[in-house]
Amino acid sequence: MTKPLDKKALRREMRILRRRLLDETPDAARRAALKLPVSRFSRFSIVGAYCAQGTELDPGPILQAIIELNPDRAQAALPVAVDKTSALRFRLWRPEDPLKPDVYGIPSPMPSAPEVLPNLLITPLLAFDRHGGRLGQGGGHYDRTLKALRRQRPVFVLGVAFAGQEIDEVPTDAHDQRLDAIVTETEFIEVAREAPMKAPR
Repeated sequence: MTKPLDKKALRREMRILRRRLLDETPDAARRAALKLPVSRFSRFSIVGAYCAQGTELDPGPILQAIIELNPDRAQAALPVAVDKTSALRFRLWRPEDPLKPDVYGIPSPMPSAPEVLPNLLITPLLAFDRHGGRLGQGGGHYDRTLKALRRQRPVFVLGVAFAGQEIDEVPTDAHDQRLDAIVTETEFIEVAREAPMKAPR
C-alpha cells in the first residue's frame, strides 16, 4: 500500500485497517505461529512478549511455540510500564501467574516477579516494512526500551503482525529502532543485515 505523508495520518489509517484485518482473519495468531521457523529460536533463554490490547495480534501462540522448544531453559517475560517516560521493564511470567495493571492499565506481572533482560523480544506494531521499519502507537515506549536493552545485551526483535500491515516504507526518525524479523499469518520475513547478528549471551 502507499503510505501517507506523516506518521500521525499513517497511524490513523493503520488502526482502521488492523481492526478490519482482525475481523477478516481471526485465526491469524495461530497461523503466524506455524510460519515461524521455531528451530532457529531455540537459543533464546528470556523471551519478552506482550499482552495484546485492542486489535493487536495475540503473541501467545508464537510465545508458546518458542518456549516449548526448550522448556527447561527458556522463560517468558512481560513488560511493565512503571511511569510514562521510562523504558519498559520486563518481569518473568508464567500463564498461571496473576497480573496487575501497570500505569497504562495493561495487565503486567506482579512487583514480586523477578526483573529480567530479554534476548528475544516479540513486539506489536501498526505497520512494518521489509527493511525492519516499525510503526508503533506513537508513545515511543518500544523505541526507548529497545535502545536501553541493546545497550545491555544483544536482543533479537521479532515483530508480530497481519500480512496486510506491510507497507512499502515506514517513515522513520533517528530514534526509531528497527526489527530483526517479522512474522505474519502468511510468512516469516528476516531483515537483511550488513553483518550477521551476534549470538545472544
